[in-house]
Amino acid sequence: MLEESFDIGNIEGGLSEKVELCVRRGRKAVGLLEYGRAAQESINSKGGLFIRGEVAMNNKLNNSIRVILIIVFSMLSSCATTPKGQQRSSESYLDQGYYFASKGQYDQAISDYTKALEINPRYIEAYNNRGLAYASKGQYDEAISDYNKALKINPRYIEAYNNRGNAYLNKGQYDDAISDYNKILKIESRYAVAYYNRGVAYNAKDQYDQAISDFGKALEIMPGFGAAYGNRARAYYLKKNYDKSWDDVKKAQELGYQVPPEFIDDLRKASGRQE
Repeated sequence: MLEESFDIGNIEGGLSEKVELCVRRGRKAVGLLEYGRAAQESINSKGGLFIRGEVAMNNKLNNSIRVILIIVFSMLSSCATTPKGQQRSSESYLDQGYYFASKGQYDQAISDYTKALEINPRYIEAYNNRGLAYASKGQYDEAISDYNKALKINPRYIEAYNNRGNAYLNKGQYDDAISDYNKILKIESRYAVAYYNRGVAYNAKDQYDQAISDFGKALEIMPGFGAAYGNRARAYYLKKNYDKSWDDVKKAQELGYQVPPEFIDDLRKASGRQE
């Protein structure tokens, strides 16, 4: 279940003014589709765009708490239009599908990704992005099916493991999610997003020590990762370690991460502090 979004904060490189359709291949971007993208050159893999997703966790904090997941959107470098009368390329359909997805027009995006796959049935980026469009509609089984197809073509495709893990997490299949994040880390041991998302999964399983450890590893790689501080604060809160929770809340806020006000209220009540 997707919930109202809140800011991920400033990750290394900073947030730029708006989302660009074209992202140079070989460069990662981390950020928010609604508000912009952040250049994050320290993650080395195929060109793409990171966007956020969220999952509602029903547990200790009132009825639910919003948790940011980081998902990976594949992009191409070409934004050229196709001359009239010339056959469309699979890449142009991928670009157009991304455009519609960024506008929340997921059915149209799915249609364009499907057209890309009709031209190139082994187009793993199209499977990945179509999976994300399905996930955005809450159709997690369809999303997982597309990620499976991408991974059958390329078993080392990190983006698909990450996004499939997020789909499992949204379905409440936490062990399957953790398994996918583990596979990423066997391929790329310094992939901060995998540590972060695995920490979210451990939090969902009430395994707070493991969650705290993973958020810490993500922060070692990306010290400006505000969401990691925010979610580690939640884990400390649930362990009743309120001083450390407040420390992480302050660090998250300094980085521009918007800590949910309902969490702050609960932390104030539990700790007796009004910071």
